Amino acid sequence: MHTLKIPFETRALNHLQSLSEQLEEQLGEKADVDFHEGILTIEFENGDQYLLNLHKPTQQIWLSSPKSGAHHFSWNETGDRWVSTRDTTVLKELLKSELQ
Repeated sequence: MHTLKIPFETRALNHLQSLSEQLEEQLGEKADVDFHEGILTIEFENGDQYLLNLHKPTQQIWLSSPKSGAHHFSWNETGDRWVSTRDTTVLKELLKSELQ
């Protein structure tokens, strides 16, 4: 059976939109969550800011974190998730641990 391959930009934007909605609900008044033109920004009152955006040339989601620095995540077809290019860290798991 042939499966339909979802284009990178569609997959990445859908993922960031979904993350934005989840984070708004989970963080509430603790942080300002904004998703605009493909960039997801999470800003806390203390000035900590997370930025997530797509990087089309590499087909990755890039994260800038005030805690762990810069990360690049590629789509893992078999695992259905965004995985770090450095190690096996999953984007959602990293965000969950850092934003708690």
